[in-house]
Amino acid sequence: MIEFPPQISQEEYLKVLLTDPLEKLKAIIEKNNDKYSYWSDVKYQKAPEGISSKELWCYIKASRRAKRIIVWKKYGISISITNAMQRMCHEFDMNFGGSWGSNSIIPAENKEQYLISSLMEEAISSSQMEGAATTRKVAKEMLRKSLSPQDKSQQMIFNNYQTIRFITQNIHTPLSSELLQQIHVLMTEKTLENPADAGAYRTNDEVVVEDAITHEVVHTPPSYKDIPSFIEDLCIFFNESDSKVFIHPIIRGIIIHFMIAYMHPFVDGNGRTARALFYWYMLKSGYWLTEYLSISRVIAKSKKSYENAYLYTEADEKDMGYFIAYNLRVLELAFKELQTYIKRKLDQKHQASVFYKLDNINERQADILRLINDNPKILFTVKELQNRFSITHTTAKNDIDGLVERKLVDEISLNKVKKGYVKGELFDKTVKSIT
Repeated sequence: MIEFPPQISQEEYLKVLLTDPLEKLKAIIEKNNDKYSYWSDVKYQKAPEGISSKELWCYIKASRRAKRIIVWKKYGISISITNAMQRMCHEFDMNFGGSWGSNSIIPAENKEQYLISSLMEEAISSSQMEGAATTRKVAKEMLRKSLSPQDKSQQMIFNNYQTIRFITQNIHTPLSSELLQQIHVLMTEKTLENPADAGAYRTNDEVVVEDAITHEVVHTPPSYKDIPSFIEDLCIFFNESDSKVFIHPIIRGIIIHFMIAYMHPFVDGNGRTARALFYWYMLKSGYWLTEYLSISRVIAKSKKSYENAYLYTEADEKDMGYFIAYNLRVLELAFKELQTYIKRKLDQKHQASVFYKLDNINERQADILRLINDNPKILFTVKELQNRFSITHTTAKNDIDGLVERKLVDEISLNKVKKGYVKGELFDKTVKSIT
């Protein structure tokens, strides 16, 4: 469990508000606000002489309170927008939307291929966070080859993938209670203990959020009786960007993510649904690059920090700044991972270019040959190639038949109907002749 921050009286707040902090103390406050440090990090810091840990915390809290905006009045949930948050949102505006990124980040000729891979990564990671035990390799093979899910873990990943695809096809559809329930059905089909819970709002207060290790209750959602009015408010918040107080769209998306998890409107699957709604809101708001980011993969790598961001918010006067700051860092890391991924793919494309020395070889066929060269035991199906390159069945079959004809690939029977494709008898000799 986390350590709760010390209680600060109104007199203590008033004292620091009437005191002009030293320049050195101002720098410490700014640094902690940039990171949105919690009490457990602040209390061990070295403050200027004569300033206790509690007084330093009081200065930090006072600076946050001065910028506080109430975002969900009924539950007293607020945010404090820091300079660091505004800088990051500006950078994301430059990189995630408009034409800048489209011309510089994603190579136009490979956009669809990158997109399919990114959607798979997002579906796999989001499901693994909720307990799906299938490996990435097995999960990607299932999705690429359009295989039927074999267990609950694979079903979770399949559902997540289908939900993301559904969202991308309905970006501009207004959110409604019915649509939210439909998304939950898509996300949880065949994975809940009680199938009737799919798409159904909870009807009791028996749901609590526990620590996975200690099983201590870390969050008790508001009453189920609040759910109808909450959903109505959520749809308004999601569909209407106009308000008396401007909130940056990225931060609004993170608020939506938090509020679904906070309210817990469904018996199970709230985390997956919350992340899907954030993804949807980002795309709806014009941040097209979100579709290529594996946000859940970054969250999965720092799951404890993700959980703590919720806990810190609840423990510290329902200040959602912790959750905002964490998710902005996640977006930043996801963008860097995308850049690394694209560089790797461009390097692979360069490696495949050696096969262009062969007559009448197209780009996809060159990439197939590169994959075989990298992994001589690899086995393809036409369906897998169709999904990998986002092409029609006819195009995929023509590509592979051309390689079979040249004996660079061999066709084998997987069953009475299905065919597979492996390294051909002339592959090694051909590669040797061009390298």
